[in-house]
Amino acid sequence: MRRALPQHALLTLVPALVITKLDQCNSVLVGTSGYLQDRLQSVLNAAARLVYSRRMSEHITPLLQELHWLRVPERIQFWLCVLAYHCVHGTAPAYLADSLRPTSDVIARRRLRSDDSPTLPSTRRATLGDRAFPVAVARAWNSLPAETKTASSLITFRRQTKAYLFCQSFG
Repeated sequence: MRRALPQHALLTLVPALVITKLDQCNSVLVGTSGYLQDRLQSVLNAAARLVYSRRMSEHITPLLQELHWLRVPERIQFWLCVLAYHCVHGTAPAYLADSLRPTSDVIARRRLRSDDSPTLPSTRRATLGDRAFPVAVARAWNSLPAETKTASSLITFRRQTKAYLFCQSFG
């Protein structure tokens, strides 16, 4: 199939057919084992090699950078941050938005300096509960720079978040 299609067609088909399936339900993948994330990364690597007709022996990092694709852990964090953006701005379903409240809405924290910052309450310990949706989303959201969290639109937020995570992954 690779020989029958031009590269621009592969650049359209691979993200539509492969990457969308890889990104589906990323919030469930928080805290999964390195083994599972490595298997998902191998799917992403195979997709990049398919687009550029490269062999298995060639390095994958330049291909991922050229395609501007995030690695699997950063993809998971990206989609968690997008969910957090929807929750903070009131565009998420109620069952998700109710589980996340900004720090400024917590009565016990109203007199703290963090009251003015767009953060979500999080924990400092590593526990089994870190995979829970509110904890994982708060940790991902709080790791972003302040100017990214205060983006005026979803498109701007996604662009800034991807650029930030891309620099963390490859920079």
